Amino acid sequence: MISVAQALETVLNATQDFGVEEIPFLKSVGKILKEEISADRDFPPFNRVSMDGIAIDFPQFKEGRRSFQIEGIQAAGSPQITLQNSENCIEVMTGAVLPKNTNTVIRYEDISIENGFAILHIDAVNDGQNIHVKGKDGKQGTVLIQKNTKISAAEIGVLATVGKSFVKVAKQPKVMIISTGDELVAVDEIPLAHQIRRSNVFTLVSLLERLNITAETAHITDDKPLLKSKIENYLQEYDVLLFSGAVSKGKFDFLPEVFEELQVEKRFHKVAQRPGKPFWFGSTASLSKNEQHGYQHEKKQTIVFGFPGNPISTFVNCLVYFYPWYFKSVGVEHQKETAILGEDVSFKPSLTYFLQVRLVYKFGHLVAFPISGNGSGDLASLVKSDAFIQLPSDQSDFKKGENYSIIRYR
Repeated sequence: MISVAQALETVLNATQDFGVEEIPFLKSVGKILKEEISADRDFPPFNRVSMDGIAIDFPQFKEGRRSFQIEGIQAAGSPQITLQNSENCIEVMTGAVLPKNTNTVIRYEDISIENGFAILHIDAVNDGQNIHVKGKDGKQGTVLIQKNTKISAAEIGVLATVGKSFVKVAKQPKVMIISTGDELVAVDEIPLAHQIRRSNVFTLVSLLERLNITAETAHITDDKPLLKSKIENYLQEYDVLLFSGAVSKGKFDFLPEVFEELQVEKRFHKVAQRPGKPFWFGSTASLSKNEQHGYQHEKKQTIVFGFPGNPISTFVNCLVYFYPWYFKSVGVEHQKETAILGEDVSFKPSLTYFLQVRLVYKFGHLVAFPISGNGSGDLASLVKSDAFIQLPSDQSDFKKGENYSIIRYR
């Protein structure tokens, strides 16, 4: 049995690059950007009017002029026009090019228009006000979005602005989620007294959807030849297999034997943690050691995560191990978060304890309050909590006010 730190290091040493694909930019939300996005011209590309009103030559105002004859109108999307007489003004619309020979915009709210003249009702006007200066947001060639950024609606707007109709993003791994066990029936079935409905597989589907991964699902009964036959095919077809169940010590927990017979190399089996101790992890290819770059893959792998079948065990292991593995594989830095323990906790076993907590902000601090459940099979308790707080294995008493890592799922 290895520690959580050793298990996570092993998982992170088995990351892999799934390549890059170029897709329409509107299809890229949630994807990981794999190129730098630079301004194709100054951003904004011209001195842009930022308020509806009039454009004037500021020195005229400074000399005391408060009434300006209107020469014309500069509409948004129209070619730039020129103020012919510096004592006059031009009406301007938001988004329009600032007319030549003008340098200040005064809002309609601060003027009245009578007989073709704009009359000011204020005495405070600043030189250059209400103008979005050319290149202020970024000069041509400036990097606007860094590589490895997760694309959101904000990035979509920038991509459109710089004309990136197609964008390079990280390919997602091809994932199969597999549940095992004769006791499981479909969601729409009425279970017999000795049966339960499949739930873990759909929890995993939803957790992966948060990463923008669309996973396929399968269920295999506790039949070793059938397990071996189906898994052999899945290993050829998928980048990642996520299992729920059949990795413990039960008489029908065949997966460790099947993995060995299919030459899936075991990296570890059992982690010093609660919940989720029987976690099995391996891959179909060996890793070679490279002193400069760390572990490098000799060939394409299929990565295998064998999570224990209890619902909380499956849930926490996906968050603690699969999520960081995925983030590192696609080049995204995994963000860590901490919270203050809201009450004393005692936990005697020398195991890392992933305790379910409810998160509350108090006086600007994130505080984690433990949620009591009925063990790793209590799926309903997840509804009452927001995260797991990670309590280290080298102590047994954890005091209110102490700070620990959390793994948030809300």
